[in-house]
Amino acid sequence: MLETSARLLRLLSLLQTHRDWTGTELAERLDVTARTVRNDVERLRTLGYPVHATRGAAGGYRLGAGASLPPLLLDDEEAVAVAVGLRTAAGGTIAGIEETSLRALAKLEQVLPNRLRRRVNALQTYTVPVPGQEGPRVDAEVLTTIAAACRDHERLRFDYRDYGGTETLRVVEPYRMVNWGRRWYLVAWDTQREDWRTFRVDRVSPRTPTGPRFTPRDLPAEDIAEYVSSRVAAAPWRTRVRVIVQAPAEEITARVPWFAGAVEAVDEHTCVFSTGADSPATLAVWLGMLGADFTVENAPDVVEALRALSERYARASAN
Repeated sequence: MLETSARLLRLLSLLQTHRDWTGTELAERLDVTARTVRNDVERLRTLGYPVHATRGAAGGYRLGAGASLPPLLLDDEEAVAVAVGLRTAAGGTIAGIEETSLRALAKLEQVLPNRLRRRVNALQTYTVPVPGQEGPRVDAEVLTTIAAACRDHERLRFDYRDYGGTETLRVVEPYRMVNWGRRWYLVAWDTQREDWRTFRVDRVSPRTPTGPRFTPRDLPAEDIAEYVSSRVAAAPWRTRVRVIVQAPAEEITARVPWFAGAVEAVDEHTCVFSTGADSPATLAVWLGMLGADFTVENAPDVVEALRALSERYARASAN
């Protein structure tokens, strides 16, 4: 009986990897016959697990979603990851799931072995959040609506509030959501502008129903996270500038944060740095931290801010 129970747990673990398994594959993994696999599948169904089966040469078994939630099988590392994720979600950026996350965490901690409960509690005890890091909160229902539209390749209509507070109706083909810091972004093809766009999800108010379905396009980049971060970093800049820096490109690239702008090599001793900030004064301070001589191109307001800053520094150093 113990051997059968252990085998059922192993079978359930394989089925939870979200792929189709043939009877032969499962039999080889479990070192049993195909008939034993069929009998074990029936036992799992009796316990409430919706195991779907298809016939034929390409047939196999897959664990489906059921009307009720049967017991979930997690290994040690997975259990810790789920507990930490629930604790993070209770104080995270998704609105409306704090209480639900705490309830689920309480249930999980009740059944965690002592050794795992100690690991989770140690992480909570010795982790200190940085205060003042509040950011926009996203409604959980909005996230699930967008995710479902991405999954089902359905067009999405929503009211969108831009940086200046202006609202417009957008119709897009949604593809991916990217979580960057405390913000969520949607990468989508804008059908009206006929181009790729990135939207802040906390500014999205979906309209229902979704649809119609669309044929997926090739994504605008292989690395969608990098694609979003490169655009998001520059989006809020009110003052932009292009400077010629008297230093090698690799030196400046190593010195500035990846989100601060673009560095292009001119030759082995010179590069172009394209960056920006909220104001010329802020940009003047930032450029002064490059640690190399530079020349500003076609930005008289930034040049004036640099001049004022240099005079202030000169007065401070004369005292």
